[in-house]
Amino acid sequence: MNDDMVEPTSDGRTADEMTDWTSLRYVVVDVEGNGHQPPDLVELAALPIAGGSIMGSPVSWLVRPDRPIKPFATRIHGLTNRDVADAPMFAEIKDEVLSALEADAIVAHNAHVDAGVLRRKLGDWMTPEVFDTLKLARRLLPGRDSYKLGALVGALELAKDLPEGLTPHRATYDVMVTARLFVRLAMPPTTGPLSLEDLRDQPSGGGATEAPALF
Repeated sequence: MNDDMVEPTSDGRTADEMTDWTSLRYVVVDVEGNGHQPPDLVELAALPIAGGSIMGSPVSWLVRPDRPIKPFATRIHGLTNRDVADAPMFAEIKDEVLSALEADAIVAHNAHVDAGVLRRKLGDWMTPEVFDTLKLARRLLPGRDSYKLGALVGALELAKDLPEGLTPHRATYDVMVTARLFVRLAMPPTTGPLSLEDLRDQPSGGGATEAPALF
């Protein structure tokens, strides 16, 4: 073959048209809510991914919501009104949150929930590109019985060696395992890293968006 020729991929794209997914800077987010509709924040965590690697530890905040936490939400994430009684209102941490969200894209599991809460709280925030690990998992890991975060964490052993004291449905735990899930989906062990185009939103292969359990 002529060295100047570029062989197309199976979908007609050339290698030069495929962008490495690691070229973007991501921030993984998780919000925990107060049980009202629309939901308000009681906890938020953010964790960056750059160069294809999870960067350090999450930054997280407890937030005092405008309305009290409902008992059914407490039963899920464990946070009570007493836990957030001395926490700042969101307006007091807004600038910190905006700084933590500076990225090319955000990542979350069932991302429309997290992105929706952040849009309401941040007002004029220009939402970057969104990658939903729920939709990605349905498309890239077909045939599983459940695509809930907990089920995927167990199946893929994503909680291995996490710091002690972290528990599911708390923002720090969920953001860490979601970050691991996203990297795992973007770098399948059998095929190697996906391109950015491969990760971008496509039909998920069935199933509706999961109803958020704690909101």
